[in-house]
Amino acid sequence: MLALDIRSLTKSYPNFQLKDVSFQLEKGYIMGFIGANGAGKTTTIRSILNMIHIDGGEVCILGKNIAEHELELKQEIGYAFGGVEYYTRSKMKTLTDVIKKFYANWNEDIYRSYLRRFKLDDNKKIAELSTGMKVKYSLALALSHGAKLLILDEPTSGLDPVARDDLLDIFQELVLDGEISILFSTHITSDLEKVADYITFIENGRIIASAEKHDFMESYRLLSGSQSQLEEVKDKLISCKINSFGFTGLIHAEDFDPSSTIKAATPSLEEIMIYFAKKEDIHV
Repeated sequence: MLALDIRSLTKSYPNFQLKDVSFQLEKGYIMGFIGANGAGKTTTIRSILNMIHIDGGEVCILGKNIAEHELELKQEIGYAFGGVEYYTRSKMKTLTDVIKKFYANWNEDIYRSYLRRFKLDDNKKIAELSTGMKVKYSLALALSHGAKLLILDEPTSGLDPVARDDLLDIFQELVLDGEISILFSTHITSDLEKVADYITFIENGRIIASAEKHDFMESYRLLSGSQSQLEEVKDKLISCKINSFGFTGLIHAEDFDPSSTIKAATPSLEEIMIYFAKKEDIHV
């Protein structure tokens, strides 16, 4: 069964449009959702959660349409974002007592175990929490009601490397039994290189690719060469940077001749995002 099935999703705003967004996430896997600011990640996530009215398409979670089964499905969804910015004068335990009433499968023991693991004192007010502690609290809530689909929007922002690594370990533990699936939106692409099984890349409201992580990264090549070598590939480059030594540029692997003398390497997720963002500025 698919944990998440998005088909032909469209949504128009005066200055932005989601255009025929489609991708699927199988149960038991982690999908990294990447794209520059303004690319459409947040609009897509809000559409998944039925927080906005979409213009077309459908979102199915665990085989059911979110628009038709919203209350039922939201029992199965855990959502965590970069921090908690509401009811800041309330204590954590006060806020938790309100939130847990909405979930039929709330597990107090699991919640307490995450408080201990994250070293959170639920007598603290939200305003007293650091950015990293707010993220951890948001995750503790999301992980404590038996959710089958976790939607994580910048969950590791504001965390130090040790805390981030601990969270990544938790995410991998959660999907081990094949019952929980994670959609993980982040700008920290190195986190996705560690834990993601699949990558979905959105740009200007369109899905550029949605594929297994290794296949996605291997579908591009990062080239480096001299100014004269640039002439060989300039018409096929997605974008490039020119420097005193020559150039570096991103190209689709299928457009690159492996017998060429131009140096080629598999790019990182960050490099793919950077060069796609530069493609409008290419002047070669």
